[in-house]
Amino acid sequence: MKVAQKTIKFLTIVAIILFTAVSFASESDKKQDHDTDGGRVNTKAEVDAYILHHIKDSHDFSLFSYTSDSGERKHVGFPLPVILWTSEGLVTFMSSEFHHNDDGHVIVEKKGLKFAKIHSKIYELDKGASTVAFDKDHHAENAHKVLDFSITKSAFGILLIGLLLLFWFSRLAKQYKTKNVPTGFARVLEPLVLYVRDEIAKPNIGDKHYRRFTGYLLTVFFFIWVLNLVGLTPLGFNVTGQLAVTACLAIFTLVIYTVSGNKDYWMHMLWMPGVPVLIRPVLAIIELAGALIIKPFSLLVRLFANISAGHIVVMSLIAIMFTLKESLGVVGATGLSLVLSFFITLIEVLVAFLQAYIFTMLSALFIGMAVAEPEHH
Repeated sequence: MKVAQKTIKFLTIVAIILFTAVSFASESDKKQDHDTDGGRVNTKAEVDAYILHHIKDSHDFSLFSYTSDSGERKHVGFPLPVILWTSEGLVTFMSSEFHHNDDGHVIVEKKGLKFAKIHSKIYELDKGASTVAFDKDHHAENAHKVLDFSITKSAFGILLIGLLLLFWFSRLAKQYKTKNVPTGFARVLEPLVLYVRDEIAKPNIGDKHYRRFTGYLLTVFFFIWVLNLVGLTPLGFNVTGQLAVTACLAIFTLVIYTVSGNKDYWMHMLWMPGVPVLIRPVLAIIELAGALIIKPFSLLVRLFANISAGHIVVMSLIAIMFTLKESLGVVGATGLSLVLSFFITLIEVLVAFLQAYIFTMLSALFIGMAVAEPEHH
């Protein structure tokens, strides 16, 4: 219970620190509001655009938005640091200076340079330009992208969940030094740790080598699982639904099993015994493509596609209350939306665990294939 209480205190402190910036980020966009209806989402096209925008990463953390009685669009949340490498070097400022604008109409000027945010990408305007000029496909003609090292919503989520996991498991490790049976919240973590070790690491890697990789497998499992669960909350995280994040996780697995591969693993891959010599170079190309491209690609796409699809389905079902309110009425559309979204959310809770399990299982399988000892009969 003490660990659980400290966890709650930790999250409460983080929430207080973050929400001190809410008033700063929720200023009404008086000058920047280009929507004639105050930013409301009503039509099917607006709903589709909103869903696609929601699953993308963003430079600020918006919890929710609403339209005041005067028609002004207000956003509740807090800004995040924008860190750019530009033609003049490093430039930093807070994302609130864009006033939640994402179509390039708001220009931020820093160090004599001008910046605009277009479809969640930050552009640096060319010398002498004061506004962004668009072509017929709505591409910026007088601006170019910059190297963006900003603390985005996904990066903030990774840091937050990483610190939370570090706090949980450091407490669990300390308990093992003083007692045989953990207490409090550690009792929830212990069976999951044992499950990953005994049901994933040992069977796939083997008794001889599993200890070397169990730490990584535990990290990946809990990191993905907790982020998947947080993504189902109103906080709006979609970290594991970002292709860059899943690609990094897949690359970590790729590096580990590539570096850890023993002589027998590389011999079977590059010069497979037991087959005609002329076929061996062809098989080597196929095996290398499988190990260096297909395996990590399958890891990153499976996680990215399932989590993104789940978020799209949930939000589409919630949007029924808007898109079908004319045909079913307000009560009918709202009731149908709530029932369907409730059941699909229950399924998504299962999928959150399943995707963490599958990624960890496949990572352990690929590592086990690389470190497997040859059998001699």
